[in-house]
Amino acid sequence: MSTNKQESSEDEGLRLSILGMNCAGCVGSVEGALKSVDGVDSASVNFADHTALVTGTVDPELLKQAVQEAGFDAAVMEGLEDPSEQEEQEMQRYLRLMQKAKVAAIFGVPLMTLSHLGWLPAISSGAGSWFWPFVAIISLGILRYSGGHFYTSAVKQLMLGQANMDTLIALGTGSAWLYSCVIIDYSSHLTQFAPHAYFEASVLILAFINFGSALETRARGQTSSAIRELIGLQPRTARVVRDGVEQDIAIEEVGLAETIRVRPGEKIAVDGILIEGHSSVDESMLTGEAIPIEKTEGSKVAAGTMNLKGSFLFKATRIGRDTALAQIIKSVRNAQGSKPEIAKLADKISSIFVPVVVCISLFTFCVWYLFGPDPSMGYAFVTSMTVLVIACPCALGLATPISVMVSVGRAAQMGVLIRNGDALQSAGKITTLILDKTGTVTEGLPVVSTIEAVGKYDEQTVLQLAASIESGSEHPLAAAILAAAEEKEIKLDKATAFEAIAGHGIAATIADQQVFFGNQALMAEKNIEYDQHIAKIDQLSALGQTAMMLAVDDQVAGIIAVSDPIKKDSAEAVQQLRSQGIRVVMVTGDNEITAKAIAMQAGITEVKAQVLPEEKAAAVKQLQLAGEVVGMVGDGINDAPALAQANVGFAIGTGTDVAIESADIVILQGSLSKVPEAMALSKATVVNIKQNLLGAFFYNTIGIPVAAGLLYPMFGVLLSPMIAGAAMAMSSFTVVTNASRLRWVKLN
Repeated sequence: MSTNKQESSEDEGLRLSILGMNCAGCVGSVEGALKSVDGVDSASVNFADHTALVTGTVDPELLKQAVQEAGFDAAVMEGLEDPSEQEEQEMQRYLRLMQKAKVAAIFGVPLMTLSHLGWLPAISSGAGSWFWPFVAIISLGILRYSGGHFYTSAVKQLMLGQANMDTLIALGTGSAWLYSCVIIDYSSHLTQFAPHAYFEASVLILAFINFGSALETRARGQTSSAIRELIGLQPRTARVVRDGVEQDIAIEEVGLAETIRVRPGEKIAVDGILIEGHSSVDESMLTGEAIPIEKTEGSKVAAGTMNLKGSFLFKATRIGRDTALAQIIKSVRNAQGSKPEIAKLADKISSIFVPVVVCISLFTFCVWYLFGPDPSMGYAFVTSMTVLVIACPCALGLATPISVMVSVGRAAQMGVLIRNGDALQSAGKITTLILDKTGTVTEGLPVVSTIEAVGKYDEQTVLQLAASIESGSEHPLAAAILAAAEEKEIKLDKATAFEAIAGHGIAATIADQQVFFGNQALMAEKNIEYDQHIAKIDQLSALGQTAMMLAVDDQVAGIIAVSDPIKKDSAEAVQQLRSQGIRVVMVTGDNEITAKAIAMQAGITEVKAQVLPEEKAAAVKQLQLAGEVVGMVGDGINDAPALAQANVGFAIGTGTDVAIESADIVILQGSLSKVPEAMALSKATVVNIKQNLLGAFFYNTIGIPVAAGLLYPMFGVLLSPMIAGAAMAMSSFTVVTNASRLRWVKLN
């Protein structure tokens, strides 16, 4: 295979833009064509945005060829394509469809109006002998201009032994035109049928269908607004520093480890680490967090975020498709194109729908022709044509994907990354939510919470000595103490004769004083009296704080407690979850005293402590076996097995890459309050999809019998083919409008 050809990879997948799809029936044809190519593992087609996601190892040219042979066209979508170009393409398609609708309407409306007023010559009259052939020629030209794409597609599908919406439209409008031609050519032989031509019906049907397709195109552009906004965050250029000289280059030319300058008010071009300067960065479009984030040396910066003040240099660590922004865009696209379980019903029905409708149309024709009143041929033709037109399954095909697209886009804009359609559907069904403690309920960064001086020492001296002795330690608690000293601008003393006592603490000499810092075991080992401080230590431990004693020479000088505080919104999030009827359980590897203290602060009543990583996954499975639909929220490597085991895994976006890769939904800003919002959005989306499917099923279930003439024997009512065409277009518009409500649905 040629090395210059891109192959779809099993991990990344390849996205194709599919041209020529007009209904849900087309989805099955395209998916079948793609899956028939050797090397394809899976293929999923999204009718709402006319794309396909293919995984496997295969030459894209073979995929395009397979799609073309199925009667469609395809193009590979690469990189962060220019959103303005996409919008222009959608707008051009919208304008073309509107133009086709206008041309058909300009001819069809006056013809229909004059016909109903009785101002047109009879087919068998002298004037009619030249007028109606002229109308036939004009209407044929309009059918060619406004409906040519339907007829071409229908023929291709016929050659492949398949049928779709285009087949119904071509049969309905084409047969109307042919029947009308037969009527005017043989009118003298068909007087008993009171012949009537249906040229106006054929062109007006095309007017309504093109108008409906135009509305769908416009709606697709609107539902992709989240992706367009994300793509628009990527700047086109970057200011790099090469050989000491700053220069602007195209974003595609930025290399790894490149040094990049960011000035106030500029967007950050790629992901990197700040190496010089400091600033505040607005990360709201990526995380949903409105408060700017302070960035100093060593801080990570992400592509697409906005530098607010200050100028700084950073080193590029991820570029192109590897940036966080590119990965988010990819995940949003994949989720919008994925199919939740509920969509399979619509797909299954759509795959057999067209052949069934054709059979119903033929049956309708035969019944009216054999048993209908005179002119039976006219009634048979009108009813069978109306059945074909009203049955087009556009609304059915749009019902699920349009809701998924809107919902995933809404979630991305509020800082929630939904990675697949099943997660979107399942999140609203969760009955039990398991929360990890560290980094999920808590901040995940220990801070000094209590400083208590003893005897002649004051709090500042206690912190100074503790920070001085910890300055050579790599323990996580040491970082908290050093950070507290730095915040208070305390100058540290030099520690000598440093000794780390495993499991107990640290000993060192500071300013000719023997200093000890550690737990009760250390004090006991060094024969330092501490009994009078045990009550205080137990009190701090009950609050979830890790207390350590500082001793100078042979006397306790103070107590410092370090804790991992709960996040500001954790308690509120837990309350929201419980108000939704969700059982909340905290599962952590931490000790039971600390775990219960944190749980109490967060409002969690069920706690499982000292749980190993593999036991977390087992805890999830145990709840599932008990009939619970389990969600898991975590951020660490130790949470990955449980995230994968859960029905829906939520990863805190500030956590590890392993946890994020194991999860179905990523909370980008790390806020626990986004979990109940995501679950509420899931419930709203499923309800919205059901409304769409119910509307589409109801429309076809009621529409087809009425079109076939079910009401005629009792009420003398027949549905006009033109009204059927208008109703078909409006059914799709109704589905799109209903799905759009998800943009504004209240989530808390």
